[in-house]
Amino acid sequence: MENTEPVFYNAIYGDGHFEKVRLGLLINKGGAAGKIYLNQNHPNSVIKIFHKRSKSSSNRQKLEAMLLNRPIFPPALKDGVEYVQIAWPEAILEDEAGFCVGYTMPLINMSEAVSLDHLMQKAIRKKLQLSEKYAYRIYAAYNVTSMVAALHKCGHYIVDLKPSNVSVYKETMMVAMVDCDGFSIQGEKNRYPAEFVSEEYIYPEGMELSCEEMGEEQDKFALAVIIFKLLNNGIHPFSGVPRKNDGDMLTIQNRIEQYHYAYGLWPDIYQAPHPYSLHEYFDKKTLELFERAFVKGQNRPTAKEWQDHLWHLLHNMKTCKKNPNHVYFTSKGCGQCIAEERFLGTIKDIRKQKETPQKIRGMEISSLSVENLQKNKEEKALENHKIKNISLAAISAYMLFFTFLYKMLSPMSESIINLGIGLQAIITTLIMLGINKIFKVYAEKVPLLQNKALTQMLQVYALICIIIALVSINDIPQNLLSLTR
Repeated sequence: MENTEPVFYNAIYGDGHFEKVRLGLLINKGGAAGKIYLNQNHPNSVIKIFHKRSKSSSNRQKLEAMLLNRPIFPPALKDGVEYVQIAWPEAILEDEAGFCVGYTMPLINMSEAVSLDHLMQKAIRKKLQLSEKYAYRIYAAYNVTSMVAALHKCGHYIVDLKPSNVSVYKETMMVAMVDCDGFSIQGEKNRYPAEFVSEEYIYPEGMELSCEEMGEEQDKFALAVIIFKLLNNGIHPFSGVPRKNDGDMLTIQNRIEQYHYAYGLWPDIYQAPHPYSLHEYFDKKTLELFERAFVKGQNRPTAKEWQDHLWHLLHNMKTCKKNPNHVYFTSKGCGQCIAEERFLGTIKDIRKQKETPQKIRGMEISSLSVENLQKNKEEKALENHKIKNISLAAISAYMLFFTFLYKMLSPMSESIINLGIGLQAIITTLIMLGINKIFKVYAEKVPLLQNKALTQMLQVYALICIIIALVSINDIPQNLLSLTR
């Protein structure tokens, strides 16, 4: 939608000169920060207008620091086409009252780019008609690390570094990075912190920190996660197959916090690697760098280290003879071929299972018609009603038995007295343990006994009746009086 009236702003550039610029077409309503417009004065530039003018002073200071401390990352040329790789601020925008309202930045044609997320899944690559060449993903990882290394050289940190916040051009795999005003920026005297960070990419030691306190360690960790996912078909380094099914399922961020890295030199106690992981076929140096990035107590690789290593991989990989889209790095051969064979084997097993009649509680699924289900439901209800009636009868008999316990034991009173109080107490304890055991055993079969309050009441009632019977038989009140004489 085009503005009904032209709106002008003063653009102040890093070298001190300024000019008036006019808002063009609104091309993006933007996120939390602001809206994006075309710049009518410069066709290769866009304008970002902040939603909130209340932060005019802090926004100006951060933008001034960005203008004075630009990363060295010039536009790239390929086949005569220039690709802008980072939308870094070019000029601060002021309104007529002198408030900082936004900034200008290079235009990045996002229609020619895709999120890194889209490179990681084969189904999405196929849908978007992206190349299946594995080398392209390595090149994308290299370009991302180059960008991060250039920012770190200036003291800037991305902090909210994740695949959905980084895009690459579809044809060249060069970086296309926007929303740079959200980074943690190093000024001449002050640091202007980032405002966001995302779960599944937060480094373990940063769990107790705010994103304003995070810096290079956060970027180093998140970058290593992105590289792992690009090289390993989208598998997160802290995802895997839990070794126990009866425990609580940890989230990815919980696993990060507890250092449950499943692809290292030593097996993880919580989870095993994903069955289609390629990590066993990675270059030895690649595995060492991931070990340093994700294992507790290690010194994480810098972006520059990753940049140098990925450059080495790009110039030393070998093309697979079976599939020209695949590459490999070691004498183990092509891990992608092995992973695809495993996947096809799983698909065959699933198809075989589908051909086998499936059963639920001994009944074939195909026989579970609406009529049969209704019949089973009625039979189940009848059975439950029967069990309930039997349970009530049994509980009534139980209570009657203990109610008349004294009368039943009276004929045996002399034998009971001869046992002595101590032995009587032991027998009583064993009886109560037996009753408790019976209730636990039958609780699974008898719904009424699943009510703990009821079973406790029944046990207390039995104990009281036993005590009354024993007190009466032993004539304890009279014996106690005789002791006082």
